[in-house]
Amino acid sequence: MSNSIDDRALLALVEESDDLHADAMRDGREQLGDYVEAAKEARFEQSRAIGAGAIVAGAAGAAVLGSALPAFASGNQDIAILQTAASIENLAVATYGVALTLPFIGGSSANAVVKTFVMKTKAQHEDHAAGFNAAVKNLGGKEQNNPDPKYLKYVNSQKPHLTDAGKVTALAIALEDVAAQTYTKNVTLVSTSDLRQTFASVAGVEAQHKAILLAVQALIAGGAPQLIALPPNLAKLPKAAGSVGFPDTFYPIKSASPASEGAVK
Repeated sequence: MSNSIDDRALLALVEESDDLHADAMRDGREQLGDYVEAAKEARFEQSRAIGAGAIVAGAAGAAVLGSALPAFASGNQDIAILQTAASIENLAVATYGVALTLPFIGGSSANAVVKTFVMKTKAQHEDHAAGFNAAVKNLGGKEQNNPDPKYLKYVNSQKPHLTDAGKVTALAIALEDVAAQTYTKNVTLVSTSDLRQTFASVAGVEAQHKAILLAVQALIAGGAPQLIALPPNLAKLPKAAGSVGFPDTFYPIKSASPASEGAVK
């Protein structure tokens, strides 16, 4: 293959993935906890304001009610965004679970590095879903335990065609990309800095997953799946397994899921 690539990048990506996830979840739990407490306090204050407004007659009462409602709407959008995020994570968990039932991903004929990556990544998505749902529940919303409805249809359409590691990798890349794009966009939609930091952190984890999968895909496409190993054989790696993992200077958001896509109705 002719593309120029740092052969050491594949090793670095795989080793860093678990560390990045651990950092994101540690920081994310703290940020989500701070956000939930702040949101609860804000809702309590708004409830008091609405109660007081109901007593005040005429235009003054209407003004109090009107000023409180936008903050409630903001909190409800945060819940919808968190529920949609949980639905995306649920779909990723289910998809990686299916992949692990395939002999060339989770069975005796599987590449050991790919199998380990899929198992760890599935567990990471489980952590993300649990974190998002915990925040939803603490804010008084309903947990989202179902997969994203839009992309579930796509995954189901692809299942009969998952006949080799390359096709499974392509499907996983698509899901990780949707997650990363959605969380990147969510940074601009949520109402607090704590929640923005959480989504930024988790977006980085999903982008890291995609980068690793793109590197694996390059080796499979190059006819060298045996080179997917830790540590890699640097002398034999083709020039297409490192920079291929970073195709974008700035992460796109055109395929990001809307806030309501996975919200509980």
